[in-house]
Amino acid sequence: MDEREAGVGSRLRRLREARGISLSALARSAGIGKATLSGLELGSRNPTLETLYAVAGALGVPLTALVLEPGAPPGEAADVRGAAVTATLLEVFEEQGVTFELLRVRVRPGVLQQSPPHAPGVTEHVTVYEGVLRAGPADAPLLAAPGEHISWRADVPHVYCTVGPDEVVATLLIRSPRGTLEE
Repeated sequence: MDEREAGVGSRLRRLREARGISLSALARSAGIGKATLSGLELGSRNPTLETLYAVAGALGVPLTALVLEPGAPPGEAADVRGAAVTATLLEVFEEQGVTFELLRVRVRPGVLQQSPPHAPGVTEHVTVYEGVLRAGPADAPLLAAPGEHISWRADVPHVYCTVGPDEVVATLLIRSPRGTLEE
């Protein structure tokens, strides 16, 4: 694990403690094991994209609150890999009451990634450049071919997978309203 990944644990612990949430309570809320969460905080486990989104959702913060120090340039964030998706943070935009995270995503063929719900009010917006993508709410995913855009409320379980044998290359814009819990 490199230094950028190790910083996730300290940021996670800081956010959890600032909210007065126990390790057990956060693990329950995020739907992950207490040992997994403890390992993330200690830097002894590599975080997956699914786990980071589950924890970020439970804390009510955008993903960047876990993978990037406040004020640091996006290039300092480590790529995060899930079952099917590898995400690279390109930029973070802040507006009054809203955070936008722009990521480049690559979706590997032959694997379905199930993503946990984000915090209430979060939306995802995907533009596909290569391949054909099936993504969106788990109960009603959408299709997008090169040059097409899809979006959905991401505060419900959602999925990512390719249609066909080709990798998907796309940009993902995540819009997260800032709540009262966020620092």
